[in-house]
Amino acid sequence: MKTFSIKYGLFLLLLLVPVAISAQKDVRKSVRKGNKAYQQQKFSDAATSYQEAIEKNAASKEANYNLANTLYKQKKWDESIAQMNHYLSIEQENPVNRSAAFHNIGNATLQKKDLQKSMEAYKMALRLNPEDNEARYNLAVVQKMIQDQQQNQDQQQDKDKQDQQQNQDQQQQPQPQDQQDKQKRPEEQNEPEQMSRDNARQMLQAIEQDEKETQEKVQRMKAEERKQQAEDNRRQNKNW
Repeated sequence: MKTFSIKYGLFLLLLLVPVAISAQKDVRKSVRKGNKAYQQQKFSDAATSYQEAIEKNAASKEANYNLANTLYKQKKWDESIAQMNHYLSIEQENPVNRSAAFHNIGNATLQKKDLQKSMEAYKMALRLNPEDNEARYNLAVVQKMIQDQQQNQDQQQDKDKQDQQQNQDQQQQPQPQDQQDKQKRPEEQNEPEQMSRDNARQMLQAIEQDEKETQEKVQRMKAEERKQQAEDNRRQNKNW
C-alpha cells in the first residue's frame, strides 16, 4: 500500500546574488552542514545549522525550506507548518517549489488530524503543479477519510435520534393498571407501608373474632345463670 509521500528533497545550493560574498559563503557553508546532518538523520544538528544560515541570511530559501522539513522529521508539526508558510512568503516565483511546500503542509496538517486543512493544502499543491501525482494520491486519501468521517457522524446522529424517539415512545405508552394506581396513590408505592396495612387488617379481624367469642361466652354464662335460677325455683316450690 502506498504511503503518504513527503517531499524531503533538499534544495541544491544555487548561486544567488549575494548581499556580501563572504556572508553568502557562510550561509552556504551552514546549509551544507545542515544537509549533511539531515542525511545522517541527525535532525537536531541539522536544525541548528539551518537556523545559523537563516541568522546570516533570513531570505535564504534553501535554509528556510530545509528547516521546515527538519522540524517535520522531529514531529514538530506546528513549527514545521509555520516555517513552511514563512518559506512561501519568500518563494513567490517558482510554482514547483511552492507546490512542494503546500504538499508538505498537507502532510503536517494531516499528522495533526486536521483533514480539512490538509485537503486544502494538497489542492493548492496540485493547482501549482498538476503533475504532482503524489499530492493527487494524498488528496484522494484525505477526501475518502473526510467522507468516512461524515458518514460516521451521520450514522451516530441517526442512532441518537432513534434512541430519543424510542425513549419518547416508551414514555407515551399506557402503563399497567397497578403502575397507574401506584402513581395515583403514592402512599402505596412503598412495600413496608403496604405490609403494615395488611397487618392492621389482620389485627382488626383478630379483634372481631375475640369480640365474637366473648359475646358467645357471655351468652353461655347467662344461659347457665337462667338454668340455675330455674333449678333453684323448682327446689323452693318443692319445699312448700
